[in-house]
Amino acid sequence: MKTMKNWLLTGLLFMIVSTAFSQGKITGMITDGTGSLPGANVVIKGSATATSTDFDGKFTLNTTTSTGEIVISFLGYDNLTLKFSVTNGGTTNLGTIVLASNSNELSEIVVKSSIVDVAKDRKTPVAVSTIKAAEIQEKLGTQEFPEILRNTPSVYATKSGGGFGDSRINIRGFDQKNIAVMVNGMPINDMEGGTVYWSNWAGLSDVTTAMQVQRGLGSSKLAVASVGGTINIITKSSDKKEGGSFSSGFGNGRNFKIQGSYNTGKLENGLSASILLSQTMGDGYINGTQFEGSNYYVALGYSTKNDKHDFQFTVTGAPQWHNQRSTVSTIATYQQYGSLSDPNTRYNPDAGYLNGEAYNIRKNYYHKPIASINWDYKINETTKLSSVLYASMGRGAGASATGGIRGKSYSDVLAFRTADGLVDYDKIVAYNSGTPVLINGFTGLQTRAQVGGVYQNTSSTGSNAAAGASTGTSGISQTSSINSHDWYGAVINLNKKLTNTLTLDFGVDARTYTGYHYTVVNDLLGGGEYYDTLMKSDPARHITSTYPTDVQWNVFQKKDYDKIAFNSTGKVQWLGAFTQLEYSKDNLTAFVQGSVSQQGYKREDSFVYLPTDPLASTDYEKIIGGNVKGGANYNISEKSNVYVNAGYYSKQPFFNSVYPNNRSTVNPNLTNEKIIGFEAGYGFRSKYFNGTVNVYNTNWNDRYLKGNPLPAAGLIAANTTYTEYLGLDEVHSGIEFEGSSNITEKLKVTGMFSYGIWEYKGDATVNAYFQADNTPVPGFTGIPVYMDKVKVGDAAQMTASVGASYEVVTRVTVDANYNFNDKLYAGLTPVNFTSPDNKGALELPSYGLMDAGFSYKMLTGKNKDKSVNFRLNVNNLFDKVYIAESRTNIFADDNLPVSGTQAPGANGTYASKGLLYDGVATSNQVFFGFGRTWNFTLRYDF
Repeated sequence: MKTMKNWLLTGLLFMIVSTAFSQGKITGMITDGTGSLPGANVVIKGSATATSTDFDGKFTLNTTTSTGEIVISFLGYDNLTLKFSVTNGGTTNLGTIVLASNSNELSEIVVKSSIVDVAKDRKTPVAVSTIKAAEIQEKLGTQEFPEILRNTPSVYATKSGGGFGDSRINIRGFDQKNIAVMVNGMPINDMEGGTVYWSNWAGLSDVTTAMQVQRGLGSSKLAVASVGGTINIITKSSDKKEGGSFSSGFGNGRNFKIQGSYNTGKLENGLSASILLSQTMGDGYINGTQFEGSNYYVALGYSTKNDKHDFQFTVTGAPQWHNQRSTVSTIATYQQYGSLSDPNTRYNPDAGYLNGEAYNIRKNYYHKPIASINWDYKINETTKLSSVLYASMGRGAGASATGGIRGKSYSDVLAFRTADGLVDYDKIVAYNSGTPVLINGFTGLQTRAQVGGVYQNTSSTGSNAAAGASTGTSGISQTSSINSHDWYGAVINLNKKLTNTLTLDFGVDARTYTGYHYTVVNDLLGGGEYYDTLMKSDPARHITSTYPTDVQWNVFQKKDYDKIAFNSTGKVQWLGAFTQLEYSKDNLTAFVQGSVSQQGYKREDSFVYLPTDPLASTDYEKIIGGNVKGGANYNISEKSNVYVNAGYYSKQPFFNSVYPNNRSTVNPNLTNEKIIGFEAGYGFRSKYFNGTVNVYNTNWNDRYLKGNPLPAAGLIAANTTYTEYLGLDEVHSGIEFEGSSNITEKLKVTGMFSYGIWEYKGDATVNAYFQADNTPVPGFTGIPVYMDKVKVGDAAQMTASVGASYEVVTRVTVDANYNFNDKLYAGLTPVNFTSPDNKGALELPSYGLMDAGFSYKMLTGKNKDKSVNFRLNVNNLFDKVYIAESRTNIFADDNLPVSGTQAPGANGTYASKGLLYDGVATSNQVFFGFGRTWNFTLRYDF
């Protein structure tokens, strides 16, 4: 018995020890049904044992217990609890685990709303790239919102002047006026000019659930300006999972941001709410570009118990102000305030000091909230009605300078410059107020005379009199060009499943827009009054009222201003109808869609016209346009698919093409722009590699382009004319590749390549008109402009990138990305193409940039379903100096300017005189890109 008892005790002890020290593994892959979910939390219930998925959605969890439950959680998805059983030393593979979304991720949005035209993988036949919130949240940092797209094919994004939100984006060689930007199915391109000012939408990066770029004509059913592509931005909705986040970040240039958000989740009564608030500020990377911005987002939702009705109300806005760098300097100027080999790329010719504090006369301040009500109504199993009503009231302006002193503007490269190149605003104020000052380039003290007993500022720069004269009357003022608007719209779409294979959509798109444009005085800078002579009914007005450059939070308030220079109202009415028929069966999906829209343009102006003049209020100039598109996708196998699409778009001209030069005379040369696009592609999906390749060709005919003034000659005074191109055609074609590969469970590699051939086709003609009344300049009708085969500028025609991320240890990841840009040409300058032997567009040096990042995620909470996240981003890691864009086309072998009776070429060429930087003539006006920047973010998700 004793022996038996010892054996029993020994066996029991062995079992206890074996159980306590047993080791096993649990593996699996977590997806949302369409793609992997990197960073999902996996925790053994009731323990501290936890891990997170890698970038392929895979996880491995070591366990010391043979049975139990794991809890899987991911922000925006329902938690999932699964039982497991594992043998000692064994591995249990749970396979592919699909989490159910409780937020409007891409797949859910497609089901809920037929207004949001989101392309579906291996189904919608367009070239598309999708970026989800996690990547935006992690990698954007202090970059501008469009810059997160620069590692997608055929996308070129730059910071332009470098002010907060002043970046621009170009897709397939088309600028952002010809790229449709949509937020939750609402078009947000300005209805007068098609522009998108990203400073007005800076808060979108905080509230975006996913962003999708459809290159080419895209899948949008609306008649929108998708010549180069469509950017679909889907914001989070009120019914996200209960929880929230708090984050704080800082970076170079004293950049600081703080943000908080909370979601109630969908309550039992069907109600839900979400709120986000943030604040950001900093000095900016470019000298003198201080900024401050806020962001608010509120979403309220309600859905019925039977899910027949779903309502979402959202309002978001990002009031901000930021100082700008609007004046473009030559390379020689950057060298002057740096060195020949190391130009001062941060130099800002608009920045300076006033009364000992940083001051910039160029400032943008704006508040553009947008509110919308979405209603999705499931009428029956085959019929859905989706609609959105939206409104936006924009209030704000861009401040600049008006007038001059002794014939010199504030930005003159010599007159008002300190030794380090800053604008001497103290000197301007002193002169304006009557104090004698020394002005660079003039001899002796310069004084100002009064007019009518007051120091009077006007729009005139004054006279640069003979050297012996020392008295002038003109002055410099800070003024703002107001560009406010009221915008209301609605999109309604009925989605009807006709059969098991056919689905029909049809709907309407209605919008109305009123833009308010005028100028006000912000600061007389020491002067006594502003004298305005441009109002027809009162051409002798003495203005003393000034208005601060403050952000207007209350957009419902309509302020009464004393207006100068101009005061006009632009009205646009848009009424469109659209339809789409989609066929889907087995491996084949095909669609055909068409839309038509009528745009009406009306101009009201009782400033330059007498109120009794018929031109003070025009009739609506109504123009019809539309598009037709079709395409098909065929899934060859579970891994491969091919697609093709084609379309035709008749695009109405912008407001300033209908009424050029801020006058009420309708352009006699009005014509719609015609776009014909074709695209074909192949996609491959596998466990280890995903990739797409596509080719495209886009013909853009009858493009409208307004050119520079004619040079002063004979009876033509400087800056009194403008030019217009007629018959300007472009052809954009190219090839694109995008792919990703999971080399190992911890290493993921991504890459893209695009090569474009973007050229003007054929020659054009240029007409010239006087600015005052839009009448033709005699003798300048139909001057030929030789554009055939000239490269389209302002965007790199060859781009490539390669990136990698590696999980060093669990939840600790490092990543890097190299982006290369080549075949980058300067912007078009009309004077370069009046000769048949012109040199074409100036090609700028290629450049490559390396970005890097470090992430750490620490799981917290009882169930490890909360986390603290650390993220460090470094952009342009190696501090590469590069030219991002050029406004001029001056070649190295061009002759230097001559004066007097010198023969052309007497001074030699830029190359012969060594006036080159990286092979580029130093007299070119350029913007350099940013050097090394960094930011660090700490975020708590709960």
